[in-house]
This record gives sequence, structure tokens and C-alpha cells, in this order.
Amino acid sequence: MSKRKNKAEKNLTAIPTSGEEAPKKINRKKYEAELEKLQVELVKLQEWIKHKGLKVVVIFEGRDAAGKGGVIKRITQRLNPRVCRVVALGTPTEREKNQWYFQRYAAHLPAKGEIVLFDRSWYNRAGVERVMGFCTEEEYREFLRSCPEFERMLVRSGIILIKYWFSVSDEEQERRFKNRIADPTKRWKLSPMDMESRARWVSYSKAKDEMFAYTDIKQAPWYDVNADNKKRARLNCISHLLSLIPYKDLTPAPLELPPRQKNKNYIRPPISDQTFIPEKY
Repeated sequence: MSKRKNKAEKNLTAIPTSGEEAPKKINRKKYEAELEKLQVELVKLQEWIKHKGLKVVVIFEGRDAAGKGGVIKRITQRLNPRVCRVVALGTPTEREKNQWYFQRYAAHLPAKGEIVLFDRSWYNRAGVERVMGFCTEEEYREFLRSCPEFERMLVRSGIILIKYWFSVSDEEQERRFKNRIADPTKRWKLSPMDMESRARWVSYSKAKDEMFAYTDIKQAPWYDVNADNKKRARLNCISHLLSLIPYKDLTPAPLELPPRQKNKNYIRPPISDQTFIPEKY
């Protein structure tokens, strides 16, 4: 096991086994204070990546409702979308189905000075496509052979590749699914595939185990995130991400606003000539 993986395991809270007491919920005030500190560091990391021309790819995989979207949202919340972008691809088109499997993902890889966060990735083939029968056995086996080589190639090209797997217990996933069903603002998050994943829990577990056996490589290891507690998972994941890329603080000195241009010959059009939205609030 790599040193990097050992470091990750120290940073992440272990998933409690039977008989162990689950970690206590983190206080909201403490959570928000810690998150703010981490987001400041993320901005510093962003500036370092731009300055050094680094290329960073972070993959987020895991169970449905495990909290991948939540941590991605907190990572990007304070960052420049021109530097850090999220890729969440939908169902492949007919043309994409006839391409080399990795082709549509390769089109979204970063240039120098960019961070790309994959909200699910090429590992769809080893997960949903495998379990739901959307790919053939031959296509699946070829993926297991090709994926490690594809990722080694990315690393050799200079890409920093980081892979997170969000683990959530059966009970916690069920609680979150029920919460989404009850909340109209979250119901869109439940797709037919999500509902089917509940019925195929064991099949997904077996698929994940086999995927790890082939793709947990030294050049790009998998990092497990205990996601039963969303707030802890977000803090642990962001903290760990920051630990993987050495960076320096390039925060510029405070800026001074220049004086506003003086109004000489400019005459502002009447406000009545403009169309304003209704002020309901």
C-alpha cells in the first residue's frame, strides 16, 4: 500500500463496524468555521495551480446519495469557474456509443492551470453499466484491462489524478432516499437508476470490489471517504485533497480601488426608459 494511501486513511474517519459507536455529529458552527478555513486554502491551491500550470483531475465516485455532489459544491463554492470546472456527463449519444470508450471523457481533461472535477467518470462502465447490463462482458473486461493503462498514461502526461470513493451504509442511504422522496426540491435527484440501485445493493458492492482490484494502482490509488456523516465527509475530503498537492500561498497584497472617472459630458438616460423587473420582495 502506498504512503499516500496510508496518509489518506489517517485523515478519514473509519466506517464503524458492528458493535462500534458511530462518530458524533459535528456542531454546525464548528463545521462552518472549519469549512471556511479549508475554502481559503482551496483558493490558495487554485492560484498555485494557475501559477505553476498544473493539470488536476479529481474523480468522485460512490453509492447513490453518498454525498458526492455536496462535497463538489463546497469545493467549487469559492473558486473561479474558469479554473475549476465540474464535468457531469449524461447518457452517451449514439455517436458517443460508437467511439473509443474513453474518448468523450478525454475531451474534458484539463489544460495547464486547470482543475476538473468529474462527478462520476469513466468508471460508469465498472458500475452502473456492469450491474445494469448496459455493456457486454467483453466491453467490461476490456475496460478493466484498459483503465489502469489509460490512467498511467494520464499521469505520465503530467496530470495529477486523484480518485475518491464515497462509502455510505445501507441504512443511511435509505434514510437519504426517503428524505429526497419527501422533499420536492430534492426529488429530482432520484432517477430510476437510483431506485434500481437499492434493489441491486449486493451486485453494486461486488462490482465495486472487482473494480478496486483492477484499478487501485500505485500511480492513481483509490481513496475511500466515509460518507455516513455528510459534514465530516466534506471536511475530511477537502482536507485530504489539499494534502495531496503541495502549494504555496500566492495571495496578492490588498488592492486599492482607483478613483472613479469623473462625470464630464455623460448624461444618464431617464430611468423610465429602462425595463426593471417587479420588486416583489
